[in-house]
Amino acid sequence: MLRHEFRPGRTIQGVAMLALAGGFAADAAGAWEIPWSFFLPVFFGGLSLSAVATWGAYMLRRRRDARKASAENIGAPASTSGSHAIK
Repeated sequence: MLRHEFRPGRTIQGVAMLALAGGFAADAAGAWEIPWSFFLPVFFGGLSLSAVATWGAYMLRRRRDARKASAENIGAPASTSGSHAIK
């Protein structure tokens, strides 16, 4: 059993931030010469990708919960019109 729910958006954003930190550290140490404009697409790309992953996980969780609730409902809903109406 999981101790907490998996949040893929946070994982993706964490990896993007680690990549940025590594890039800044390599640039500061002089091991890697990169322009400052490299960091903006990495930051916003990671942010956008994590938002899409969070939305996708939310939609899957919502669909799974609806399917589970539907499976737990044993009786069919009572009809209020037509020939099958309860009198």
